[in-house]
Amino acid sequence: MMNTFIYVALATLALAGLGLFMSIRRGISRRQIRLLLDQRRLIFMENRESLEELFFQLAASSGKPRGLDWVRCDFETGVVFARDRQNGQLRALVSVTIQFEATEGGDMEDVEAVGNLRAATAVFLHNGSQWSTEGRTIYNLDPGEALEHFSQELEPIDEAR
Repeated sequence: MMNTFIYVALATLALAGLGLFMSIRRGISRRQIRLLLDQRRLIFMENRESLEELFFQLAASSGKPRGLDWVRCDFETGVVFARDRQNGQLRALVSVTIQFEATEGGDMEDVEAVGNLRAATAVFLHNGSQWSTEGRTIYNLDPGEALEHFSQELEPIDEAR
């Protein structure tokens, strides 16, 4: 009878210890993920100027929108970070204001609205080792609206701790 009680007590202690270990491990893992995200955010901010230049070069050479040439792209200071739901890749979304002009000899030369400033979101990605961009532009949406529109693909990363 006493042996059964001891075995039950030891088994209970072992399960409690395992539960405590798993809880501590989850806490450490969350903290490590948060530190990694903070590090990647900081690296983005440190490299932001060169990333913005790369974005402009790639977007301007993309041929999109058809018949328009990129003249200028002004970047807002705020950044919204998100994670791709499918592959976990980190994204940075930045509001931009873009100015176009009609491509000489193109279809848009006679369109008055060509010179109007356009609101959009510039997309930057972290490939696991560094930040980059493909020049992807989400037109007519600010970063918050882009997150909402692409909520099936992207999840916001909570800034609160």
